[in-house]
Amino acid sequence: MNTLNFIPIGVIRTPFTSREDMPIQPTGARDVLGEIHVNDEYAEGLQDLDGFSHIHLLYHFHRSAGYDLKVIPFMDTVPRGLFSTRAPKRPNMIGMSVVRLEGVEGTVLSVRGIDVLDETPLLDIKPYVTKFDAVDADRFGWLDENADKAKTLKSDKRFIK
Repeated sequence: MNTLNFIPIGVIRTPFTSREDMPIQPTGARDVLGEIHVNDEYAEGLQDLDGFSHIHLLYHFHRSAGYDLKVIPFMDTVPRGLFSTRAPKRPNMIGMSVVRLEGVEGTVLSVRGIDVLDETPLLDIKPYVTKFDAVDADRFGWLDENADKAKTLKSDKRFIK
């Protein structure tokens, strides 16, 4: 098996310093402000980003360790297959959020709707484009009955070891 190495391109700054009692999805952090601090050597890559209203953030769950292939997700009480959830303890511990881009000032991006732990290493940024990213999905698995919980549900200790 090949080993991959990622080098963070920056750091995500948010008001969330504890893995407990924070939003579990961006929909539950609709008005939460944060900043993306991109390392200086990537500044040129931010050109034209300010033309987009929303961006994808790919990041490393830096405070997670290990994983289980069956988990009880935040929005359920039934054990589920890990890959049918967005649980933070994963084989590669990569997270993804779509946030509103409020502004770009040098190498600092101001964002809204951030559900990420403070000082999270940023792996990549991609523009969100409705014509590419929004699909007419018609099945949501076990989340059919649970997805609305993400608006109000907060994290707990279940993925902290």
